[in-house]
Amino acid sequence: MADSKHRRPIIIANWKLNGTQAFVSDLLTGIHQQWGGVHKAEVVVCPAHVHLAQAANEALAYSNVAVGAQDCSQFEEGAYTGDVSAEMLHDLGCQYVIVGHSERRRFHHESDAQIARKFDLVHQAVMTPILCVGESPEQRQAGKTLAVIKRQVTAAIEGCGIEKMARCIVAYEPLWAVGTGITATPEQAQEVHEFIRTLLGDIGQCVRIVYGGSVKPDSAQTLFAMPDIDGALVGKAALDADSFIQICRAAE
Repeated sequence: MADSKHRRPIIIANWKLNGTQAFVSDLLTGIHQQWGGVHKAEVVVCPAHVHLAQAANEALAYSNVAVGAQDCSQFEEGAYTGDVSAEMLHDLGCQYVIVGHSERRRFHHESDAQIARKFDLVHQAVMTPILCVGESPEQRQAGKTLAVIKRQVTAAIEGCGIEKMARCIVAYEPLWAVGTGITATPEQAQEVHEFIRTLLGDIGQCVRIVYGGSVKPDSAQTLFAMPDIDGALVGKAALDADSFIQICRAAE
């Protein structure tokens, strides 16, 4: 088991395809008001691209909540209509970028190679990538969970180098739990987190590994009690300030 006392817990809100400017303003205000002062846990919010400037410049510029993006382009610049580059996100004030989310892999057919490229570009733009990995229901039922995780993590290592993995966050999000209301048991999540940490070798003890998959206030405490779970990537529950802050406090 890993000693987690030197790893700062982190809670990341992934708002996905949700919100208007008014909704975002109210949500950010609620989070900011309840998360003032000094805390053990770090908190990041990842709005849709169109709300990033609002979050970074209006609501969170002088707060203790960081801003992240939900994705970035695999290209640095050029004729790629609709894409947003890592450099653009950094210029807006982002500190984190999610890459390889299961919904990007599933609905946009992103490959391990494309995700590794995004991972590298986020590093080049002086931000922290949040690398998402996870298995499908069919892969879990077939006993392939750890093989899938190994392939996804190894693709990033081979594409970018192990030294860059030391400066990232890994999010384990089993596809059978994302958006389904089903949460992996603490023991199921711990098994995969420990495997990822071991897979990373010597740097594994310093890498924060978070769980994502229908995390709720009532499940957060038991998840965070596991030695290799350093926080959460929160979806639906992050759209309500009170619920999100409960999860953040559970990480303290």
